[in-house]
Amino acid sequence: MRKSSAGLSLTVKALAFSVLAAFTLTTTVAEAKPRKKAQVERSKERSKSRSKQVATPQTADDSSRWHYGSAAIIVDANTGKVLYEDNADALRHPASVTKIMTLYLLFEQLEAGNLKLDSNLQVSAKAASQQPSKLGVRPGSTIEVEDAIKALVTRSANDVAVVIAENLADSESEFAEMMTRKARALGMSRTVFRNANGLPNPNQVTTARDLSILGRAVQDRFPKQYKYFSTRTFYYRGQAIGNHNRLLGRVEGVDGIKTGYTQASGFNLVTSVKRDGRYLVGVVLGGSSAGSRDARMTNLISQNLNVAYAGGRTAPKVTEVAEAAIPVGRAFPAPLPVVAQRDEDTPHAVAPLPKPAAVQLAAAEPATTASIPAASRQPVKPGSAEPIRPVAVKTVAVQRPTQAAAAPSPASFAAPAGVLGYLGPSGATLSPAASAVQAVAQGHGRQAQAASSQTASLQQATTPAGKDTSRLTSAVASGASEQALRAARIAAMEPDDAYAQAVKSAQRSQSASPAAAPAPARPVRTASLVPVAVPEPAAKPAPAKSPVPASAHSGWQIQIGAFGGEREAKAKLEAAKARAKSVLGSADPYTEKVQKGSSELYRARFAGLDEKGAREACRLLKRNDFDCMTFKN
Repeated sequence: MRKSSAGLSLTVKALAFSVLAAFTLTTTVAEAKPRKKAQVERSKERSKSRSKQVATPQTADDSSRWHYGSAAIIVDANTGKVLYEDNADALRHPASVTKIMTLYLLFEQLEAGNLKLDSNLQVSAKAASQQPSKLGVRPGSTIEVEDAIKALVTRSANDVAVVIAENLADSESEFAEMMTRKARALGMSRTVFRNANGLPNPNQVTTARDLSILGRAVQDRFPKQYKYFSTRTFYYRGQAIGNHNRLLGRVEGVDGIKTGYTQASGFNLVTSVKRDGRYLVGVVLGGSSAGSRDARMTNLISQNLNVAYAGGRTAPKVTEVAEAAIPVGRAFPAPLPVVAQRDEDTPHAVAPLPKPAAVQLAAAEPATTASIPAASRQPVKPGSAEPIRPVAVKTVAVQRPTQAAAAPSPASFAAPAGVLGYLGPSGATLSPAASAVQAVAQGHGRQAQAASSQTASLQQATTPAGKDTSRLTSAVASGASEQALRAARIAAMEPDDAYAQAVKSAQRSQSASPAAAPAPARPVRTASLVPVAVPEPAAKPAPAKSPVPASAHSGWQIQIGAFGGEREAKAKLEAAKARAKSVLGSADPYTEKVQKGSSELYRARFAGLDEKGAREACRLLKRNDFDCMTFKN
């Protein structure tokens, strides 16, 4: 009995365990089915949402969202062929590259004559309140057109861009519409502008291809004004403002044009390169940094320049579509002339009259004139072919006067034989200065003997040694007016001539030897209506300094760039020396002219350094945004 009961209990236990296991398995399977179904449904929903997100940009562009990403294009401007492209038609934000179109519309007004480079643009409160980067113009002030151009090219001044927009249109929004219409006229089909400076706006978009069209159009339409895009440094109110385009002077052939950056757009750059007859326009958008953007553009230029066409240009210039072009008819008020402030000066002495030249006459000779009797004159028929017949004339001899009539003068003013005086203006029209001189010449000095002793000490104290004071003495003695006295005093200050030198030497001889001959009489000098020009002896030109050859500068040197003009290179040298004066104070700055293809460049260099000083100078200059390289000559 005990054995059977024990076997029964084991059987019951096994059966219960099997029932429990079956129940557990059934429950797990039942719970797993709805869980798996839920996971499948979630995965389907995710796939649907992803497909919707991918399909949205393909069907329509969402204008309310930001467009991130990179893009690039390289165009051979000689042929119009695209040499490289990457997302060239993808929508991107232009940032400050927008200012190329702002300047395009400003150049139109300059070309039409509505504005000049020195015209003043008014600054509003809205323009002055723009976000940096900015020039810092104040509300109510003005800025000249040329300064506004350079401010946009170098500093990329957002406030000045709005100044241009508000002066060329009634508002910035209206100007932005003009910019968009101009883009359509040039063939920029996907570009939309909402402001003049490129500050963040999700609706302000463009493409790399459109910007390459704009980069070529501004050069084709305005070759003279395009040179502003190569400005390296802009000096405004004592401040030197450098260009943000680091490829200028670093990559050979680069002559512009504009950089840009916002957080949404990334680092943008439009570049133009002309080298060895080749002409490229490149665009890089959405760079992660300024250095990576410049490196990518440099690589694209080096990879595609050699395959570009080096012959003449075959592609037509970028022109506007006639029906989409904007008429340039806006009239600008001409700036009112500004009256210069003058200091109220007291009347000053009249300048002395020019010295007439003495003319020596030869022996008197008769002058012969001819006259034709009226009876012998015959009318000439128009169109007549008859030969000209000689007509007898009557000659009359006129004796030239041998001596010019002169007013009585004192013995001290007697003219030597053969020396003529000059006729002055009539007494009714004499100026105070001429009256004083003529009064002296006509003999008023006869009454000056008594007064000369009283004024001798005054003349010696106020007149430099060796000056002729005879006219001053006579004018004082004759009781001339105040203005006449001033004129006579100035005449007494005239520089010595040959006659004065002879008088002084004669006086010295007489003082040394009492028996010496008296000084020769001074010829009369009066004002001339038509003075005879006496040629001045040509001054010897200063010997030209020969430029020091570059080979003469030995040792360690540094170079801070190559520039299109010598003046620009020298200005850069001065700015660099001011920034690193502690190291470059004793260095020798110089420029070296080199020929690169069809263009001339001027290298800006410092010589006279040792290796340590050269490296230290470059370190300081690079810290202050200067390009610098060291080498040993």
